[in-house]
Amino acid sequence: MHFILLAIIFIAVIFGPQMWAKRTFARYSKNIANMPGTGGELARHLLDRFDMTDVKLETTERGDHYDPSTKTVRLSPANFQGRSLTAISVAAHEVGHAIQHKQNSPLLKTRTRLVMLANAAERFGSLFMIAIPFITAATRAPSTGLVMFVVGFISIGLAVLVHLITLPVELDASFNKALPVLKEGNYIQAPHEAAVRRILKAAAYTYVAQSLAGILNLARWIAVLRRRG
Repeated sequence: MHFILLAIIFIAVIFGPQMWAKRTFARYSKNIANMPGTGGELARHLLDRFDMTDVKLETTERGDHYDPSTKTVRLSPANFQGRSLTAISVAAHEVGHAIQHKQNSPLLKTRTRLVMLANAAERFGSLFMIAIPFITAATRAPSTGLVMFVVGFISIGLAVLVHLITLPVELDASFNKALPVLKEGNYIQAPHEAAVRRILKAAAYTYVAQSLAGILNLARWIAVLRRRG
């Protein structure tokens, strides 16, 4: 009974933030008739307004994000073409990252380095996990497998940690950049402010959802290795 309860709690912790973020985006994804422009149009307008004409704007199927390495704001087709609260809020959030970049934000610089480290660490850790049974069999030394397991565990765990500690960057993009811009520029009406705040919070916590998914990946590897052990 206790195991079932713990399993339910674990699943809720892992998938709860992702489900909440997706539900929030979906809740406010309906187009509004009197919305003056699409998410893509707002993003381009804001980039030009803040003298970031060199920042490109593209659509992507890989999720809304700002790529500092190519100075590109990428929006999903729904948010690029949509005239919903979700579309304009997410567009403003990603432009918020471009503003951070223009201002040489230490937070964004650190996040960019850490994300690169996290991606490399996760790939490195996964390769280590895959190689464990083969190297252990070849060396016939169980201690070798143990060492590799620890290294792989730390590598994947580091990727999870990095996603969690980048949250301040996301919150800054949402509430210190995007929200003031939307309010002061009268891009949103007062009755919509509460909804926009919810959407911006969901956008900021997307990285937390990714980190929790990383924990699930780590748990999956542990289960695989236990079956092989």
